[in-house]
Amino acid sequence: MKLREDAKWSLVIPTSMGIRICPEDAQPVQTASRFSMQVTSAESNVGSISSYLGEPVKILTNFVQGSPISMMIKSNLASRFMAVEGPELPQGGAWGYRHQFNIADSGYGNRGARVWNDRAGEVGLQLDAKDFDLDRIFGDEGAKIVHMSGLIAALSPKTLQFCLDVAHAAKAHGAAVSFDLNFRASFWKGREEELRAGFTEIANNCSILIGNEEDFQLALGLEGPDAGGKGIGAKIEGFKAMINTAHERFPGVEVFATTLREVVNANHHLWGAILWADGEFHVVEPRDIGVLDRIGGGDSTVGGILYGLINGWDPEKCLHFGWASGAITTTFLTDYAAPADEEQIWSVWEGNARIKR
Repeated sequence: MKLREDAKWSLVIPTSMGIRICPEDAQPVQTASRFSMQVTSAESNVGSISSYLGEPVKILTNFVQGSPISMMIKSNLASRFMAVEGPELPQGGAWGYRHQFNIADSGYGNRGARVWNDRAGEVGLQLDAKDFDLDRIFGDEGAKIVHMSGLIAALSPKTLQFCLDVAHAAKAHGAAVSFDLNFRASFWKGREEELRAGFTEIANNCSILIGNEEDFQLALGLEGPDAGGKGIGAKIEGFKAMINTAHERFPGVEVFATTLREVVNANHHLWGAILWADGEFHVVEPRDIGVLDRIGGGDSTVGGILYGLINGWDPEKCLHFGWASGAITTTFLTDYAAPADEEQIWSVWEGNARIKR
């Protein structure tokens, strides 16, 4: 994949930042008495692989003016070596804007993780292209890859238009557009026609498209095999069939990718991934991984693949690094990985968990 060589930013990521509230000691929410808070968003989780490994990453988002939560988010992004840009909107009183909350436990053993999303009044609902100088960001400064997700695109009619404006501006200035479909039925209810048209337009501007076979069918209206199927093998074949259909509909897409997960229990998963590039499929058959906290593994897999593309690696190497980036993230209590260096991620791929002194 040919990327813009004179770009200031390796990754530019529009997102709506929030807070995850998580019980300590792997307890379920309803019985816990002690909780920790961490900064999170699916899209910024993707960028952490690159930012910790030295690539310049910029986050585009909204903040609440004067909010201590906004200050917490800004401090966290700075600690992750990310630049940030976006307007500060007045809260509008106690019933006004705020950042999203994800109330989520990690699960343990035979008890699966549970997530309760609380996004009413979320300041990210107001994301608007007029609040960002897109010609400066994508033209004068430049980006190699712009990564978005369907979670932001489906938040509200306003954020859908924001993502469309970002995709058009990024492509016009020579950036590769990456889009993780992330279909969520609760976001789509009653808005299917509007969102399918918008997602299809974004996909028409993409170089990188991410999702499982169900995402492609439900978000883009493509015909394909029954979602899921029995066993990992069926999922692999289902995804391959879906990508062949998707490539015919979106010939400008150069890379398709998805993750494969089979849950043995909350702390033991089978983890795999698939990538299509240059007419060829690359597959990592699911392998055993230990899981401390599952949230963010898929995002980091995407982040590892994008890091590989930024550095000009061949597709198979990108996939292997992406798989390992996702696997290492499940060993962190944060929703994102904070790798010490590339070697730490490659050691996960190699199955080398020996101590390094």
